[in-house]
Amino acid sequence: MPRNDKETEGLSLLGNKKTVYRDDYAPEVLETFINKHPENDYMVTFNCPEFTSLCPITGQPDFAKIVINYIPDERMVESKSLKLYLFSFRNRGDFHEDCVNIIMKDLVKLMDPKYLEVKGVFTPRGGIAIYPFANYGRKGTKYEKLAEDRLFASFDIK
Repeated sequence: MPRNDKETEGLSLLGNKKTVYRDDYAPEVLETFINKHPENDYMVTFNCPEFTSLCPITGQPDFAKIVINYIPDERMVESKSLKLYLFSFRNRGDFHEDCVNIIMKDLVKLMDPKYLEVKGVFTPRGGIAIYPFANYGRKGTKYEKLAEDRLFASFDIK
């Protein structure tokens, strides 16, 4: 079934042109599209097993799996733009906890979802692994309670 122009309006990264990979933090590459089912509560999951950033102290690379789950409202993040955005962290010096919180805040600002969570499963360095978790639930709604429940359940991350 052919897509109409309204569905792809504002999406500039898809297609046959050459992809440009930014080597600096670039939240402006994120793009959204209209959710066709905002009346439904459903979870969208992105799994990025090859996330990299830099230690802000040593400059050494940090490797992680980043998992993003969200319940969309009116807008959804376009996956290629998300890939390019996550790739833009590769030369950014931030602690693991900062990366996860920055990603969460950027996506909340971009989409205004009902609920969103970001989990980082960082590869051990120096004999210790770090698994930061940050989430957001729209204030004054059932999603605020969901965020609280999921936050406290996140202590079981493995």
